[in-house]
Amino acid sequence: MKIRRHYLALRNSYPHISDDAPFEATVGELAEVLDCTHRNMVLLLKRMQEEGWLAWEAKRGRGNRSTLRFQVKKEQMLLAEAQELVDKQELHAALELLHTLEDGDAAKEQFHDWLSSQFGFRTEVQGATRSDILRFPLPQTIHTLDPARIHFTGESHLVSQLFDSLVRMDAKGRSVEPHLAHAWDVDASRTAWTFYLRKGVLFHHGHQMVAEDVRYSLERLRRLAPKGLYSWAYAGIADMQVVDDYTIRIRLAARNEAFLAFLSTNRAAIVPQELCETVGEAFGRNPVGTGPFRLAGNEHGVWQLEVFPAYFQGRGFLDRVEVWAMPENSAAAREAHLPTFQVMHNVRISSSAERWQQVRQSGMTCKFITVNELKEGVMRNERIRAALNAAINRLRLLELLSGDVIEMGDSFWPEMMASGPNSPAPSPIDIEPEAIERELEAAGYRGEALILATIPQYETDARFIQQLCASVGIRITTKLIPAEQFKGEARMSADLLLFAIMLDEHRELRLIDLYKSLQQHLSPDMQHWLETSLTAILAEPDPALRTASFQAIEDQLKSRSSLLFLYRKHLKTAFHPNVRGIALESLSWVRFRDLWFV
Repeated sequence: MKIRRHYLALRNSYPHISDDAPFEATVGELAEVLDCTHRNMVLLLKRMQEEGWLAWEAKRGRGNRSTLRFQVKKEQMLLAEAQELVDKQELHAALELLHTLEDGDAAKEQFHDWLSSQFGFRTEVQGATRSDILRFPLPQTIHTLDPARIHFTGESHLVSQLFDSLVRMDAKGRSVEPHLAHAWDVDASRTAWTFYLRKGVLFHHGHQMVAEDVRYSLERLRRLAPKGLYSWAYAGIADMQVVDDYTIRIRLAARNEAFLAFLSTNRAAIVPQELCETVGEAFGRNPVGTGPFRLAGNEHGVWQLEVFPAYFQGRGFLDRVEVWAMPENSAAAREAHLPTFQVMHNVRISSSAERWQQVRQSGMTCKFITVNELKEGVMRNERIRAALNAAINRLRLLELLSGDVIEMGDSFWPEMMASGPNSPAPSPIDIEPEAIERELEAAGYRGEALILATIPQYETDARFIQQLCASVGIRITTKLIPAEQFKGEARMSADLLLFAIMLDEHRELRLIDLYKSLQQHLSPDMQHWLETSLTAILAEPDPALRTASFQAIEDQLKSRSSLLFLYRKHLKTAFHPNVRGIALESLSWVRFRDLWFV
């Protein structure tokens, strides 16, 4: 309401005046504050009086000043304005407005309570029609929903609701199951894969999916993301042959036991060729897939997903899902403590946890630092790398990161490390600072400044690493690189790289991707050794032997202090008692299609 903002402008112009305290003013003075005419100011004063916001006692005659009293607190008016913005689906603007309050904790708390009531499951009834709606906040910005261009977990989750892949990983992450392809064959060399597609699968715009769309999707991925996530998998496609509308043959240049798992990721989602060619880059804002939900709109950061009735696996129970995306580094969003809802991911459980029916681990992320050994400088010295590793006191790091669900981490395979008799000792965490300083001096470190590169989302971690290293005399500066550029050349000027990977049902794929990236900044002899090791892994059909090879790579990198583990964060999901349809063994975000409420 524009008039509410006029009132706030007037109130801000008299900060020294208490509420309900009369003071003298003229219409001309007030008109100057609002930059309006005398006539419009009189009309505004009349309207504000009718609303009960102020009292205005006009006095006639030259030189006579009228009396004004503000009757509504600024905090109350801001709260009403913020609520109206939320009703217009402008959550970010509402939070930024409340952020301007210097001493408005009570108003912020009141707004938080009101906002909590706006999220979660709700039912709308129009006549005899009932619509079931799930609305929740996502503390991330959604930049794109194009499977070939996504970089963040929030984007990835929504893409999984809008698109399908040829195959899918089972709920426990142990085997690959049919999906858009109902069956497949592979030849004796395991390089020629033939997929048989389901008939009658529709895209959201009504066109039928055919084999040419599959070929186009993988070709498009190679074209748009030549260095993207899992690029080593689709770069190994030698050629593709469309046998008929429902059969496609993919030939690989070399055997790759991870190829089928790659096809289960949303990176390999199938897109409609004709539409993608028509709309170009706009596809990311208006995506069209075959998934259980279709995108209905995306204004003001609110992404509306409507159920797709013609979904090939059956209509979902929910009718609409509203995802309210927020910039995760926004000060206003951090202060707002965005409310919980019926399904919470990556949640910090508080004293209200007793309300939730289930709280379970659903995978984890692992933070680590790798060393750029190709850059001239002290990081080529293994002793200095080891001393830097000791300088990062993990116990102290966990204290600084208090509030997250975290633990010290020393492996990408924690379940193996817990029981393995030959597991390497954990990274040093209790070495005296004086001993580290002596080792640095003996190894030849003379206070050279080191550059630590990471993405903006990990800036807090970088700052704590900087702080811990400074305590023993290691100087570190931070270089922030956008996530979409982190695999490029920008990071090669850094000495250290801080990143993380998700340890979920696609762990093998993610580790291969990580080690392929590490090859670009390891010493030449290590590059060759790592390439040989990865080639052997991709040719190995036995999962247990692949795991052993992954651990051997990890042990080698740790032993030479080229890979410095920091911590693991357990991802937890909480379920409200009125939620139904969640597969508790699932490792990833829940599928909206399966949710229903009582």
